[in-house]
Amino acid sequence: MSDVLDELVALLSLETIEENLFRGASQDLGFPQLFGGQVLGQAISAASQTVEPGRHVHSQHGYFLRPGNASLPVVYQVDRVRDGGSFTTRRVTAIQKGQPIFFCSASFQAEEPGFEHQVAMPEVEGPENLLSELQLFGRHAELIPVPMREKILCAKPIEIRPVNPGDPFNPSPSEPCRYVWFRADGPLPAIHALHKYILAYASDFGLLTASLLPHGASFWQRHMQVASLDHSLWFHRNLKVDEWHLYAMDSPWSGNARGFSRGHIFNRAGELVASVAQEGLIRRREDRT
Repeated sequence: MSDVLDELVALLSLETIEENLFRGASQDLGFPQLFGGQVLGQAISAASQTVEPGRHVHSQHGYFLRPGNASLPVVYQVDRVRDGGSFTTRRVTAIQKGQPIFFCSASFQAEEPGFEHQVAMPEVEGPENLLSELQLFGRHAELIPVPMREKILCAKPIEIRPVNPGDPFNPSPSEPCRYVWFRADGPLPAIHALHKYILAYASDFGLLTASLLPHGASFWQRHMQVASLDHSLWFHRNLKVDEWHLYAMDSPWSGNARGFSRGHIFNRAGELVASVAQEGLIRRREDRT
């Protein structure tokens, strides 16, 4: 594994403080607030550590309550809601400075046979000849605010290659669809739970962007206030996040200063491994500096 990927694995591993109580370090990615994907992945990690090994997470539904502080650790309190015959349910609250910044419910199930079907994987260009998001941002380095520049342009644990990149600093209106290939930047241990933690972490990158595309707006425009409000994630099968996956995103609606986006994540074999949905704040503020 690369050093940055080692750091991500450590970030998602968590320290056990007491029964049902865990602490995770925070990662500063240069954003104004703590990256939501961090708390998504750490919350699933915390819940998983209270569940019998034979059951695997299949869904997570959470709300972002307050902006997190990337300079402070996060404490995760797990409530063992139910251990049923087929499903296990956990509720997780992420806390900083005595206040909840995020909470979610997560459900776990053992492997079980059943009916199977899925949507088809979109036919898009493969990742081999695409530029990475890091390379694309490097072309506009002078436009990235100085306090964020080093964090945005440094090595990342997740490699992202957009299929249909636009110019985030000078966007034009387009269809509310976005496709990116992504993978962990190096091989990972064959631990199914770890690959799901990292997928949860990666699922928050750029999802809300799809709801901005029809309006020619971008997170990088100074007058835009953009923040995740909630996040739902469904795992459909085990996966290897150190292999390429296609993240197909679309936004069917925006209104009332909110945007709604959804995503399907496919492996290279065309199998649907996860589905995602998110609503976020997309507010235009001319007074914003």
